[in-house]
Amino acid sequence: MFGRPPIGYGETELDENLWAISIDPDKMVREYLEMLLPVRAMATLLHRSNLFGYLAAATPGLSEVVSIGKAYELTLDVRRAPGAGRTYDIVIVDAPATGHGIGFLEAPGTFRRIARAGPLADQASRIEQTITDREASGVGIVSSPEEMAVNESAELAAGLEEAGVALEELYVNGLVPERFSAAELELLRATRGRRPSAALDAAIAEAERARAQRGELARLGAMIPGIPIHEVPFLFTPELGLAELRWIAGVLP
Repeated sequence: MFGRPPIGYGETELDENLWAISIDPDKMVREYLEMLLPVRAMATLLHRSNLFGYLAAATPGLSEVVSIGKAYELTLDVRRAPGAGRTYDIVIVDAPATGHGIGFLEAPGTFRRIARAGPLADQASRIEQTITDREASGVGIVSSPEEMAVNESAELAAGLEEAGVALEELYVNGLVPERFSAAELELLRATRGRRPSAALDAAIAEAERARAQRGELARLGAMIPGIPIHEVPFLFTPELGLAELRWIAGVLP
C-alpha cells in the first residue's frame, strides 16, 4: 500500500512521521538478551543454545510478554533497544482478536505473578502498569456491523474491564450507505413485484443490508454504552490503496 517491501523486524518508514514494525517474538527474545547481558556475543550464544530454546518455549506467556514488551519499548522517551535512537509520539498495536487479545494484554501480569522476581519480572510489572494506566494506554475495538462481531466486541469489552484496561473507542467497519427511506424501500419492493429487475433486486438487497447493519450498530451501542462509536464507510472499490486509506482517515474524527 505504501510502496514498500514487506515490513520485518525493523522500524520501517512508511510516510512522513509514520513508521511500522512487525514484531517477531523470537527476535524480541534475542533483543532482550542483548539489553540484559553486557556482551552481545553472550546474548547470541545463549539465544542459540538448545537448552535456552526449550526453556523459552516452556515458559508460560513468554512469547506474549516479549511481544508486548517491544511495543512498550517503542513508547519510551529513552529507548533501550540496541541501536534505537528514534522516539514516537504514539504507538498503535494491531493486537490479536478477542480472546487472544485479552490474553495478550493480561500476559505481563500473569508473567509477573509467575516469575515473582528478576529483571524480566520487573519489566513485566512496568508493562502491566503502563497498560492499566488510563492516562497512558487505551484500546479501540474494531468491529463489523454483524451479529457475531457485535457479540464478540461486547465480550471483549467485558474482558478489558476485568483486566483493568481502558476501552477508549469503538470502530464499526464497512457500513454501507442508507440510500432509501423506509417508504422508498416499500415502493421499491412493490415495483419489483410488478416489474422484476436485477437493478431493483440489487437496490433492495443493499437497502436491507444497510438497515440490518444499523440495527447491529444500535445493539452495539446498547451493549457497550458510553463509548464513542466511529463509523467507517464501506468503499465500493476493487481494493484499498493509499488514496482510500487517506479518505477513510479524513472522515474519522
